Amino acid sequence: LCEAFTSLSSSLRIGQVVKGFRDVYVVAQKLHDQVWSASNTAHRKVVLKCAPEIRLQREREILQQFESNSCIRNFIDHGNEPPFLVLEHLELGALKSSSERSFSRQDVKFIAHNVLSALASLHAKGIAHTDIKPDNILLNFNASGTRVVDAKLADCGDACDVGLQTDPRGTAHAIGAAIFRSPEALLGLKWSTPTDIWSFGATLLSLIFGRNFHIFKPPKVSADDAEFPVHVLIQQARYFGPFPLTYKSFLDEEQEKILAAIHIHIEEQCIRKPFSQVEDEELTPEDKIFLCEIMRLDPRDRPTAKELLKHDWFAIS
Repeated sequence: LCEAFTSLSSSLRIGQVVKGFRDVYVVAQKLHDQVWSASNTAHRKVVLKCAPEIRLQREREILQQFESNSCIRNFIDHGNEPPFLVLEHLELGALKSSSERSFSRQDVKFIAHNVLSALASLHAKGIAHTDIKPDNILLNFNASGTRVVDAKLADCGDACDVGLQTDPRGTAHAIGAAIFRSPEALLGLKWSTPTDIWSFGATLLSLIFGRNFHIFKPPKVSADDAEFPVHVLIQQARYFGPFPLTYKSFLDEEQEKILAAIHIHIEEQCIRKPFSQVEDEELTPEDKIFLCEIMRLDPRDRPTAKELLKHDWFAIS
């Protein structure tokens, strides 16, 4: 797989012409390891994404299924030599934007509403995105660059058919970046659509605070450390814990020991800090209410995307 990625990423070069099924594209600039900007025959900007063919096929299937959803990045075309997708071009990712500026509250709510609209559509079909984070939210701004006018969910290559059941009993493969990953996914439990809701809440926290700050990022622990996921769980429990007794019904002995050790550590170090009591100039009381409803440690207690779209938080200016 690594060799495939290397081959794919090195197979495109600036100025190269590649042929899709609908149009021809000229490669303009490398944006990421397997992502390039390009232009079509009408000189409109697009994005070319290279990846193993099976992953591209999955993303294409998802994007085509939801092509009428204005909150999910548009699929335009695809090609075989090398395998690539042609995707809608948007100006910036939310991660880069939030690291450079603090979003206005209006922009934060606009982005949140669009992400939830995308998730509501995916979840209604029993599909979990599995990698909700600022990197995967793409934005366009107005002419003056002062307001977000488009916000779309991107990177559906890891989306999974999970059905409509949300019971976390069982096991599942690891998903997403650890600081945005749900507690059940960090523990290796079976996850479903509620994992996206937790990741949405973690993303919303990042957008509100901005400047690359994240409350779940463990201090002085590298993301490469094997214990990093446990330290993320500690941060989750610090702010939104303790884990409810309902967890006991679907944990094995090893997982029970992990949670017990986390709670002991938090109490011994006196580091519990309920999010509802956090005071920060970036947070309003309404923000805290909204986020506390989202960040329920038991996935069965989290509201759905459809329910969150109706929340009073969106009506408060």
